[in-house]
Amino acid sequence: MKKFVCNKGGFGIVEVLVAAAVLGFMYMAILNMQNGNHDALLRIRGRDGAGEVAQQVLDSLKRVGIASIPSKADGDTTVTWPAIQRSWDRGLGGKVKVDYTPQIKVSRTSDYVAESGSNYESVSHVYAKQVNVTVSWQFKGSTQSVNVSGVIR
Repeated sequence: MKKFVCNKGGFGIVEVLVAAAVLGFMYMAILNMQNGNHDALLRIRGRDGAGEVAQQVLDSLKRVGIASIPSKADGDTTVTWPAIQRSWDRGLGGKVKVDYTPQIKVSRTSDYVAESGSNYESVSHVYAKQVNVTVSWQFKGSTQSVNVSGVIR
């Protein structure tokens, strides 16, 4: 019985140091996983914002009508559009702001022309225009972009 009472079981300094080292490695691994997820989340939010900006540009062009959109019958036309800024709240406080640059290319209209004629006159009418919107933004030193295409009637 005396042998059982004198046997003091416990952790020595070596075991404690090994356990602290293992916990430290695990903590660093978890921090690195969160940074990777944070970057992925920012990239996804940036892409979603670019899709929203591209749809906004297409909707604006549909609202003004095809007569107001400059185009050529035999070639593509580039239309300038001002930069658009989007922001959202961060989880830890503050805001994230992203500047989006839309570029609009109107395809040639010769594919969307209706023609009719009589003995007195011939009439041609452009009934639709194909529009390609490219929205680009900067993410971690590289340029990201999203393309959205639509036909405006």
